[in-house]
Amino acid sequence: MACQTTTVHLSPELFGDNEKTLLDCGPLSASVFKYSTGVAALRFQNEFGEAVLLPFQGQQVWSATFHGRNLTMRSMFSEPQATRDYLATYGAFFIHCGATAMGNPGEKDRHPLHGELPNAPFQKAWIVCGADDDGHYLGLGGAYEHTMAFGPHYVCEPLLKFYADSSVMRMSVTLRNLKHVPMEWMYLAHINFNPVENSRLVYTARCTPEHVRVRKTIPTHIAVSPKYRRCLEEFAVHPEKHNDLTADLFFDPEVCFFIDYEADKKGWAHTLQIHPDGTADYVRHHPSQLDKAVRWICRVADQAAIGIVLPATAEPDGYHAEKAKGNIKVIPPLGEVTFDYDMGMLSAPDAARLAKKIVAKYH
Repeated sequence: MACQTTTVHLSPELFGDNEKTLLDCGPLSASVFKYSTGVAALRFQNEFGEAVLLPFQGQQVWSATFHGRNLTMRSMFSEPQATRDYLATYGAFFIHCGATAMGNPGEKDRHPLHGELPNAPFQKAWIVCGADDDGHYLGLGGAYEHTMAFGPHYVCEPLLKFYADSSVMRMSVTLRNLKHVPMEWMYLAHINFNPVENSRLVYTARCTPEHVRVRKTIPTHIAVSPKYRRCLEEFAVHPEKHNDLTADLFFDPEVCFFIDYEADKKGWAHTLQIHPDGTADYVRHHPSQLDKAVRWICRVADQAAIGIVLPATAEPDGYHAEKAKGNIKVIPPLGEVTFDYDMGMLSAPDAARLAKKIVAKYH
C-alpha cells in the first residue's frame, strides 16, 4: 500500500504536566505529557489499547496495554526516571540495548550494563502518520547520534509503528556507521512481558538441551542461592520444564536461556506466552537479521518479567566474552544495517491458530 506520510517533529517544549492531544488520525491518536520525574512521554491509542513511549529517553516503550490487559513487566518503578543508569530506571515494556556493546559487563569490560542505548538522549524525535501493507499507523521515529573521540561515531534510527485495528506493534531499527573505518556492533531487543502463572510458552524451536541452553554464568550484579544453582542444573537437562509457568518453578533472581530458533517460509520466528484465557503475548523476529535469541525470566516479590524472546546479535555476557565467541558483528565504513521485529498481543483465536501450527512441528 503506497501512502503519503505526515511527519510531526517533536521538541521537549511540547511536553507539559497536563496531557494534551497532539494528533488524531482516524482511529489513531497521539497525546503528549510529562511524568512528575520530568521524563517526556507520548501516548499512542487505537481501538484496542495504548502504548506509552519515551521519545527522548532511549525511545523506550514504557508500557503497553491492549484489550484491558497491561502487558508490561511488574517493577518497583511507577514512573521512568530521568537517568542513563540502567538499573536506576527499570520496568519498561521495551528497551533497545547496544550498540557498541551489550549485556552484563565482565571483568575486562568497561561498557555500562546493556550499552549506551537503553536510556540514550535522543537528539531528534518525530511522529509519522501513514500506511503500509499492514494498514494505517502512527509511528514514533528518532535519531540518536553517538560520538566518541578516537572511538565510534554512529546514528541509531528506530521507528515503532502502532497500527489501527491491531494489538501488535512493529519495530524497525537502522544503525548507520558515520566513520570511514569498520564499526563493531551488538544489539538486543529487551521486550519485557508480565509472566502469568499457568501460562505456557510455545515457540518455533526444538526444546532439547542442545537447542534450548540454560545460562550458567552468573552476572556480577546478582547474588544466588544453592537452590538457584540446582535449578540451573535441572533446566540444563530438562529445558522443557520451563515451558509451563507453574508456581513451583524457581526464577529468583533470574534465569536465561539461549535458544536456536527456526524461521517459517516467510523468514519469521514466532514466540507466544499463552495465558489461561487463551490470549497470548507475542513476538516474531527474523533470525536472518538477529541470529541469537535470549529468553529471560525473573519472578521475585518486588518485580516480575519474562522476555519470552529477546532477539539479539549475541548472548548477554558482555563485549569481551561475546568477542571470544565470535558474536561481534561489523558495519563497513559509512555502511548501515536494518532489522525489524513485532511485539504485542494476540487474540485467543489468533493465538490458537498459530500455536496449533507450531506445536504440530516442534512440540
